[in-house]
Amino acid sequence: MIFRPLLSVIVLMTGIFTTVLPAHSAEDQVVAIVNGDEILMSEVREAIAYLPQQYQGAPFEGLYPHIVNRLVVMRLVANDGRTQGKGSDDSFKRKIEHAKNRLLEQIMLEQEISGKLTDAALQAHYDQWASGKQSDEEISARHILLTTEADAKDVIAELAKGADFAELAKQRSTGPSGPGGGSLGYFGKGQMVPEFESAAFALKAGEYSTDPVQTQFGFHVILVEDRRIAPVPALEDVAEELRNELRADIEGAYIGSLRDGATIQAFNMDGTPMAETAP
Repeated sequence: MIFRPLLSVIVLMTGIFTTVLPAHSAEDQVVAIVNGDEILMSEVREAIAYLPQQYQGAPFEGLYPHIVNRLVVMRLVANDGRTQGKGSDDSFKRKIEHAKNRLLEQIMLEQEISGKLTDAALQAHYDQWASGKQSDEEISARHILLTTEADAKDVIAELAKGADFAELAKQRSTGPSGPGGGSLGYFGKGQMVPEFESAAFALKAGEYSTDPVQTQFGFHVILVEDRRIAPVPALEDVAEELRNELRADIEGAYIGSLRDGATIQAFNMDGTPMAETAP
């Protein structure tokens, strides 16, 4: 069943974290009884609360039977483990403590992020990001890819005689853009291999390269058709990317503040002090 691995973890977390969760009310509904041991509705709701975000919108009625079943199975297996003395050894206790720390880490990070990752913060982050994009230039270009330098020089000679660039690309280019007249559309810096980018951005609109441009793909003749400042994407088009950036920034700042206020010693496997590393 698709819920099984996920709910096993969730149920485990609710079981080990009962000390920090709200106490059951007197009216708490019993949803199952396992050998006289009651499972309560609050345990179901706690399990749902720890589900990943993509499950939070699922109908409660749809999740309910799966979670109750997993709680029953977990209670059966856990009780059997207790009767065999499996829950009292040091290894088990260490695993429980590790799981608690992991869950506390998750809770604290989500608390820190949810309090600061607001619509206003996202808008401010977008405004700062967009201001740095307002001077980004992009060009629209065509190219003809040839196998040898001699072939590229022949194409340049034909262009000097007035040949149409797009038609030559269709006839001579060995690249995938050849049938389309060599069109590459608009692109900015960082999108092409360095040699091609350097040669292309050095040309003015309407100019073509008078010397072959060699890259790992062969020899290129490049025509720049237009230059412009790249339009800045709207917030809704980059919101997810910027939200992830902001989330990472908030998390990093929070962890950094904890590190700054802590005394930390770490050791190599041979016991010598470990050099400080970036988080």
